[in-house]
Order: sequence, then structure tokens, then C-alpha cells
Amino acid sequence: MQCSKCGNSQVIIKKQQSGQYLCKDCFIESIEKKVIKTVKKEKLLDKGDKVLVALSGGKDSVTTLEILNSFRKMNVIDICAVTVDEGIDNYRQEGVDIAIRHAKRLGIEHKVVSLKEEYGITLDEIMQKDNHIGSCSYCGVFRRTIINKAAREMGATKIATGHNLDDEVQAIMMNYLEGNTDNLTKLGAKSSSKAKEFTVKIKPLREIPEREIGLYVVAKELEVHFDSCPYAQQSFRGEVSDLINKLSEKHPTIKYSALRGYDKIKEAIGDGFKKTYPQSRCERCGEPSANRLCKACTFLEELGKE
Repeated sequence: MQCSKCGNSQVIIKKQQSGQYLCKDCFIESIEKKVIKTVKKEKLLDKGDKVLVALSGGKDSVTTLEILNSFRKMNVIDICAVTVDEGIDNYRQEGVDIAIRHAKRLGIEHKVVSLKEEYGITLDEIMQKDNHIGSCSYCGVFRRTIINKAAREMGATKIATGHNLDDEVQAIMMNYLEGNTDNLTKLGAKSSSKAKEFTVKIKPLREIPEREIGLYVVAKELEVHFDSCPYAQQSFRGEVSDLINKLSEKHPTIKYSALRGYDKIKEAIGDGFKKTYPQSRCERCGEPSANRLCKACTFLEELGKE
């Protein structure tokens, strides 16, 4: 086998969608060009943006940071980062330490916020409670709230997350299977809210498969935390992921086609199902909320954290 682009015999991957064989250098270049193309096509960045990267220390967030840093080097944007420590013993600290080292390597503003400091409880402690509703429900809400607050405090104009192709297709399938049409309307490369307190969120890696992101960080010799969250396989997302990956074995382009299909009907879904919520404030924390309490404070109340 030879690299389809340069003829190098040291091939490291056959691309699922195109069938191309690529060597290390051409593969790295293809990933970076694809992400930059997504950024331009979806208009994810504006000159002068200060982008907060949700930096977990895992492969997706480190890749997001690495590629967005190319825009920083060209003085198009500035970058800062926040790392959320959910409080998972024998798992989380390694990722936090890696995130700290990457922020220092690039010389960017960075803060670490823990669930324990912010809410007085860790994810491990939540999962020991009899009335918990699953790790991902709490983690997603608390992480989003912390990251959004950090974006305001650090003066960020955009929040960049490391959601990849697999993540996005899983979210599409999960919300469809659960009949959650409201959440289905909110997916996409870029999302914003009428409430000015919610910073615009962008997903530069949305069209890159998880497998290729893993190979990218290895090819570039980037330090990342590869371990999976110990709670992940207990979740509905884990079940949906297994199903989609099984289908991909016989239908290798199914993730791409699912994403393209969603993008084609997204506008129609939004027109038909998107809800409008009353502009209000959470009685407990003051964050924008359609109800008496925001989702984070509702969870805290249910968990007995007054």
C-alpha cells in the first residue's frame, strides 16, 4: 500500500469515507484541513473571538485545543480553557493534570473547577445515592453550567467543545429514540441562546470520527488521557454507541450519512418543534431559567444539597 497523496509506503490509515490510504503526515494534514473547513463552512469563528476550550485532557478536547491554536497563532482569535473535575476517584485526576500541562505548554489562561467546590458534592458521591438518575444526566448539566459561568468570567465569546462525529450521531439517535424533539432541534455545529448569559457553543470536530481523533493525537504525539469514564457504559449513550458501531461494521459510512441527513432536515425540525421558553431567573442561583429553579439547582435540591 502507498499513501494516496504522496506515495509514501508508510501508510497508517485507510479513510472510511474516501477509501484513501494515508501516511502519518498526510493524515495529520487531512484532519487539520477538515476541521478548518468545518470552521469556515459553519462560520464558527469571528476575528477577535476569545474562545474558551472545554479542556478535559482527553483526546477530543486536546485535539480541539491543538487545532484552534493554529488560529491563535495567526492572531485570528485568543484562547482560554476550563477543566471540570467531576470527582471520580482513580480516573479524573490524570486528565486534569494533562489539561494543566497543555495550558502551560501553550501559555493560555486556564482554570480548574471541581463539582465539590462548586456544588459541595462529587459525581462519585452522587452515584452512591439511591435516588440518582444516572451519571450522564448530572455530569452534563453541572459541566455545562460550570463551563458557561467560566466563559462569562473569562470574557469568552465562544465555547468550543470536543464533540466528534460519533458524539453527534449518538446525540441525534438518542434524542430521536427518546422522542425528545426539543433537544433534537438544538444540535448542530453552532448553538446559541436568546439569554445573553449563555455563550455561543461551537463544535469544530463535529465531522471527524472518534477513531481518527485517537489516531491524530498518537500521530502528533500529544499527551492525552485515553481512559474512558467508568460510568460511561452504564448510560443510554453507551448502548446507542454500541449499536451504531455495530452497524458501522457492515456500513462504514453510516455515521456520515446520519449526520448529513440530520443537517438536511434540521431547519424543518426547528420550525415545527422548537419551543420558546419564558425569560426568567432561577430563584436559587440567578441563572436564566424557564422554571422556578434551573436544572442544576433542581438536581441539587433533589440530592439534598440545600
